[in-house]
Order: sequence, then C-alpha cells, then structure tokens
Amino acid sequence: MNGVERIAAERKRQIEKKSWTAKHDDQWNAGELAKAAACYAMTEVTRKLPIGNIKVSIREMLWPFGWLYWKPTPENRIRELEKAGALIAAEIDRLLRLEEAEEAL
Repeated sequence: MNGVERIAAERKRQIEKKSWTAKHDDQWNAGELAKAAACYAMTEVTRKLPIGNIKVSIREMLWPFGWLYWKPTPENRIRELEKAGALIAAEIDRLLRLEEAEEAL
C-alpha cells in the first residue's frame, strides 16, 4: 500500500474498531485532533525539547487526550505517520462538516 492507502486504512480502523465516528470527532472543536496528529508526526527525538538544563516533553505539552490513548510506536515510524495522517483526515472532515452546517444556516 502507498501512503494515502495506509492513512485511509488507519482511518477506517479508527472508525470501525474504535468507534471514532464523525459524531465522536465533532466534539473535539479546539484543535485536539490536529494536536494529536502533530504528536504522532514528531520523531521520538523531537518529542523532547531541551529548555535550559531540562528536557520538556512536547507530547506532554500538546497531547490533548488521556494518556491511555497515547500509543506511540517509535520503532515503526510508518505506523506513527499512518496515525498522524488519519487524525489529520479526521480533523479535515470535521472542519468540512462544520463548514457545511454553517453554510446551511
């Protein structure tokens, strides 16, 4: 499968196995889906940002959901990017639904 097919397959899995449907996604209206995508899109190295003598976890700063839902696979970079892409697709779809609803008014 190519990248687009992998992302589509992951989005399908999210909907069918996790029940992350349009109705579920519509509740995240503060950029949460995009933030989660950004966390998965970052490499393991870039998830920690040095500030002075300490390293701050970007994931801890950005991850918008409960820690139970954070499932990185740093040993499989393609898998992480599939998750990131699927979350971006979910956010795009959410914004399109919102736009359609506003136009219908």
